[in-house]
Amino acid sequence: MTQEHEVPGAVDDVVASAAPGTSAPGDGELGHALGPDWVRGDDGLLFRRAARVILLDERDRVLLIRGHDVDQPARSWWFTIGGGIDAGEDALAAAVREVHEETGIVLDPAAVHGPAFTRSAIFDFYAQHCRQDEEIFVARVAASAFAGIDRARWTAVEHDVIDELRWWSLDDLARVEIEVFPERLVELVAGLLPEWDGVTRHLGLTHE
Repeated sequence: MTQEHEVPGAVDDVVASAAPGTSAPGDGELGHALGPDWVRGDDGLLFRRAARVILLDERDRVLLIRGHDVDQPARSWWFTIGGGIDAGEDALAAAVREVHEETGIVLDPAAVHGPAFTRSAIFDFYAQHCRQDEEIFVARVAASAFAGIDRARWTAVEHDVIDELRWWSLDDLARVEIEVFPERLVELVAGLLPEWDGVTRHLGLTHE
């Protein structure tokens, strides 16, 4: 059972790790193109619960995805592994599944810890106004577990917006000039080293 702790000022400082964008592909039967895990709420926003993983290797590097906005091709950003929680699925199972689908890495659920962080974000994506509640886990694997990009399990949206995956040292990540989601990711990851302390920190709500 985890302890819980609120991070002072986090509501203002943290931004959504889900990639924001304004493209408008075909909507289909759902009335939008984001997939069945997104459901429109009473507030008019598309909503989903999501699980993300801060995936570290033996050198304390973090595996991140670089994505872009298909409607703004000059813009790209780095963000953590993860995605929506399917119906009937818990957050841990979703975290393990998403890592496998996006990276090809098969995690032992017992080696996935957390959630280390929770947060909510409101942002625009695929020409929709969205709200996402996230649970963020942490796990370690050998760097060799990531053999390179395997697109076989990606969704149509992921095929549209994902450009690359790579390991980042915290020193190098601190010098990245494009956006990194969540904001202050270097600080957040540094706080997990050498291992997570068992405290779930709530990062609050942000408007992206």
